[in-house]
Amino acid sequence: MFDAATEFDNQLDRLVELGYPTLADRTEDSFRELVAPLRAAAVSGSAGLPAPTEARVPFLLVITRELIAVEERLPLTTLAGRSKPGFLDRHYADGDLARFDPIKELEVPAGPAYLLFDVDRGEETLNLAPAAAMEVITAQDRLPLTIDEGIALVTVYPAALAKNKCFSLVGSRCGDKRVPALWISQGAPKLGWCWYGNPHTWLGSASARPDRVGLP
Repeated sequence: MFDAATEFDNQLDRLVELGYPTLADRTEDSFRELVAPLRAAAVSGSAGLPAPTEARVPFLLVITRELIAVEERLPLTTLAGRSKPGFLDRHYADGDLARFDPIKELEVPAGPAYLLFDVDRGEETLNLAPAAAMEVITAQDRLPLTIDEGIALVTVYPAALAKNKCFSLVGSRCGDKRVPALWISQGAPKLGWCWYGNPHTWLGSASARPDRVGLP
């Protein structure tokens, strides 16, 4: 049976193991204390949801760029069974990544960490342009993922990013037609971008339940 409290502890342990406290300029105890208030919300918010799979997880502990920059968290991602670090596509210009903010519909909680529920990597939307995928996602009363959330998913569940099962992060936009996406390149996760109106057979659009729970 799925135990949400144990799942939360496992996700937190994974972040500690990867060195998140050091990147956040905190001790391990301080980092754990920071996110500890979210544990009870993870349990209550994921009630009735199934155990994690490669395609869908009941909740994610999301660390935001307010605490640790994307450029520092991305290299800590890997593919399942691999060790090559994730990397940023060269087509992002210097300082470009910071321009991608969560779209207003998401109402992402302010602060260094929050919870995201019922996360799906978007296989249903493979070969749909992000514009079309958004129609599918919102019709199901769901919303797309942000860059922070996509990184959180691959960090805790590397198997979520697999061959021909990669995903766009339509929840982060910068005012033009580019959509960030995580896919596989050179045996590692790669954060790149695609066009809002272009489909790819190997690329879906990840989504989650609308509610996001921040720190009290």
